[in-house]
Amino acid sequence: MKGMGMMPARSRKPMSEINVVPYIDVMLVLLIIFMVTAPMLTQGVKVDLPETTSQPIQSDKNVETIVVSVDSNGAYFMDIGDESSDPMSLADIRDRIAKILSQRTDREVLVRGDEHVEYGTVVRLMAQLQAAGASNVGLITEAPSIDE
Repeated sequence: MKGMGMMPARSRKPMSEINVVPYIDVMLVLLIIFMVTAPMLTQGVKVDLPETTSQPIQSDKNVETIVVSVDSNGAYFMDIGDESSDPMSLADIRDRIAKILSQRTDREVLVRGDEHVEYGTVVRLMAQLQAAGASNVGLITEAPSIDE
């Protein structure tokens, strides 16, 4: 009664293929999420920069830049790296810049001034930056558009 009721044993071969369809689905979902959220990550103050031809500033990529913005209403904002601030007073900006520059003097300070803001507003800001210890203050502009 050797073979009665017994099935011959089959040897299973290991499967050598990987089903990548679930991985592709996950990748496409992540791609869509990043495409939707990437434009929302750009922060900052809406400033219409004056257009002029100028040479770009040669900066060290290892140095974190401090950008102080003045919007068209004359409000001051400070951006350090990816961190953006709420509107600040000139005294607050001077104190914060002085504190930052006392720790690291190699940081660059740049000013983004709206082209419609009064000249005196930007000059007062630059005077406060120099009082805080910023020896070199750069101005950010945009290149003129070609259609002019």
